Amino acid sequence: MKAHDMREMTEEELQQHHDGLVEEFVNIRIKLAAKQLDNPLQVRQLRREIARAKTVLRDKHLGAKPGQLSGAKE
Repeated sequence: MKAHDMREMTEEELQQHHDGLVEEFVNIRIKLAAKQLDNPLQVRQLRREIARAKTVLRDKHLGAKPGQLSGAKE
């Protein structure tokens, strides 16, 4: 999911999405350790999506407006 799609979600929806991603990440790590994972690149993709969700959650928590860069000073 792209960041602009996440920004359209409410904080509660975004938190649920983040929690689901973290749960999926745990399952993928277990499969990776057991050598049952078909595509090891899924780990990287999922980590990045979790980071993207955390960034958007943080922006929403700080009250950043859409299109405004996180951490940008005016």
